[in-house]
Order: sequence, then C-alpha cells, then structure tokens
Amino acid sequence: MAKRVGVDKWLFGVVLLLVLFGLVMVFSTSAVMAKSSFGTPYYFMIRQGLWACAGLAALVMLMRIDYRRYNNQKFVYAAVGLTLILLIGVFAMRDSHNTHRWFRFGFASFQPSELAKPTIVLFLAYFLQTRIHKMDDWKGTVVRAALPPLVMVALIVKEPDLGTAIVCVAVTALMLYLAGMEVKYLAIGAVCAAPVLYYLLFWVPWRRARMLAFINPEADPRGTGFHILQSLIAVGTGGLHGLGLMEGRQKLFYLPEPHTDFIFASVCEELGAIGAICVIGLFVALAYRGFRAAYLSTDPFARFLAFGITATVLIQAFFNISVVVALLPTKGITLPFISFGGTSLFVMLASMGVLLNVTREID
Repeated sequence: MAKRVGVDKWLFGVVLLLVLFGLVMVFSTSAVMAKSSFGTPYYFMIRQGLWACAGLAALVMLMRIDYRRYNNQKFVYAAVGLTLILLIGVFAMRDSHNTHRWFRFGFASFQPSELAKPTIVLFLAYFLQTRIHKMDDWKGTVVRAALPPLVMVALIVKEPDLGTAIVCVAVTALMLYLAGMEVKYLAIGAVCAAPVLYYLLFWVPWRRARMLAFINPEADPRGTGFHILQSLIAVGTGGLHGLGLMEGRQKLFYLPEPHTDFIFASVCEELGAIGAICVIGLFVALAYRGFRAAYLSTDPFARFLAFGITATVLIQAFFNISVVVALLPTKGITLPFISFGGTSLFVMLASMGVLLNVTREID
C-alpha cells in the first residue's frame, strides 16, 4: 500500500478536543475545592495543563518515530522488565490511604500501573504477531502470552488497584481473541478467575461494602451509598441542556472526586445530556479511527498495537462512565484524557502518538 503523507488528522483532532475539554472540566470541577484547600482556583488546572503539554510533546515526538523500532526483542523485554521493577518498587514507597500506587517526587507523582497498560499491549503485539496460526498451542502460545500480563495484574491488585487490573485483564483477553485464541480458553480463564474475583469483591471488607452499596445504595445514603447517590443526582439534575458550565452544584463538596473519577457526572450536570452525548461521540469517533487503523494495517504488529491501544482507551472510558451512571460498582478508574491525573494523561497521549504513527502506513 502507498505510504500516507501524514497521520490521521481526524484521530489527532479528536484526541486534541478531548484534552482541551478535559482541561476546561478539570477547572470547572476543581476551582472551588482548590481555592478552599490551596488558596488558588487554578491549582489542579495548572498541574493538569503541565502534564497535558508534556503528553502532547510526547505524542508529537512518538508519532514521528517509526513504530517498527519497537518491534524487537530487546526493546520489548526491556519495557516489560522496567515496568515490573516499577510495580515492585512502588511497595517500598510510603503508603497513602493504605495503598502503594505512586512514586512521589515533591509536588509530582508517578503511577506505574498506568505504564503497565501500554506495556502489556506492546508485549502482546510483539509476541502474538508470529503466532496467529499457533493459537491452539495453549502451552507454547496462550500461557506464554498471558504470563507477563498476569504477573503485572497480580502486582497491581496487591497495590491495591482492582479497577486498573480489570482493564489490563480485559485488554489481554481481547488481544488474545483477536489473535485467534479459541473461546474455550477464554472460558477456562474466566472460570479460573471467578473465585479470585469473588474473593476480592466480597471478602475484602471495603470492597464488599461497595458491592452492597451498588446493589442498594439507599440503605446507607450517607455512608457506603453516598458516592453512587450523589453521582446519580448530578447526572439527573443536568437534564437535556445542563445547568451551565461552572454552574454545577454537586461539585461543591457533595460529589466525591468531581475532578477525577466522577468528572463525567459533572459533565452531565453542567452540560446536560447533550454534552454527555458529545463526549461519548468523541470516544466513538476515536474508536472508529483507531479500529480502522488496526483493520487496514497489513503488518500484524501494527494491527495488534493499534487494536490494543484503542481498546485500552475504550475499556477505561466504558468503566468510568458505567460507574458514574451506576451500571457498575464504584471503581477508581479515570475518564481518559478528561479526568485529572498526570500519569494517566501523559501515558494515554504517548500511546496515541504510537497509534498516530501506525496510521501513516495505511491508505
């Protein structure tokens, strides 16, 4: 096929719109809280803006680097090794709220579990590209492909960060299925994982409380059901047109984490159903352009890369939005490109740079 002159401008435009919209919503949802806690309403927006600039710089750089450079054993296994070291090393850091998720450097922090997602995609793309016709070999292909992602998932669960771990498992399963793995192996994996997931959800006290709150949030409206009820109030208050940008009321110390996990609830409240549909529409457009790149790529490595990167964004967006509208129990998963979170934003934008480079190779 003929080489493209440039990258997919539609995909680039969608990503840029999501980032700019995210900066606006981070300011809208955090200004009052930032003023109260830090003396300036711009505290969170400035931090997010700096990460956005760094992420966009990484995107521009990576979309100019031929993705084939990553298709070598040394680079892939170095990335896997570094990610594992960081996931283990984070346990040596001082815990925050009984979790070990961040390396902290003064006012900045880095969350290695965010790096695990693109690393898993890279590893699977490299490993599976030559084994498309060997997916019936469960020992030589399926187990070897699944082992590094599962080790990362186990470390992420230990942090604990079950939400990110589930995203990693979902991406791994989809990429294995794309490579041609039989459904029976997915079923076997699901059966083996079910007892572990049941234990994590119902035998860990605070997760069990979340599950019970999800089933019946009205039973404890000021306790375990508070998050879900306040989110639903925000979503329902917006109506069709919303209360107006900056006019939301639930962010005024009612809606928990309005600038991170529940930012979509504020979008619904301030911009209404129209705003929410526009945001979802941008993710649908990203899905179309990303999966189109995967479908049209003749290079198996590029196909797996494009599919895995796109699927990661969409799975995370799906989980976040589903939590906000009470379709899933509360999980600490950010809305890609929009929620406050420097590591997540930077890694997502860098991943988009790789995806955009892949689009150079298709018609």
